[in-house]
Amino acid sequence: MEIKLQQVRVFGFHGLHACEEIVGGEFEITLAASYLPAQTPIKEIGETLDYTVLLAIVKERMQKPAHLLETLATEIAGEIIAKFSIVTTVVISINKLHPPIQSFEGTVGVTYTIKRN
Repeated sequence: MEIKLQQVRVFGFHGLHACEEIVGGEFEITLAASYLPAQTPIKEIGETLDYTVLLAIVKERMQKPAHLLETLATEIAGEIIAKFSIVTTVVISINKLHPPIQSFEGTVGVTYTIKRN
């Protein structure tokens, strides 16, 4: 089973450039958390992952500035896999929608995957 958050937009102050710490920017996060349900069919929220809790974890971490998207991705994924014992894999992508790169149109981003041992 997999729970997804797709194209979640948040504002944050992440990046290496001084202007990013002052002005901030928009980020887009896509997250997939795979898990093994204790039983099927799933009939109650306690038997699955609550996507509102996953969203809260993402939003809370995105409020704390970081120089690197890699830092954000590894910390968010690590927190999810540590908090939910049923989670087997987390895949998270974080894209900076308007990177401060002269004459550049597009996005930059990272994708990180963590699997439970």
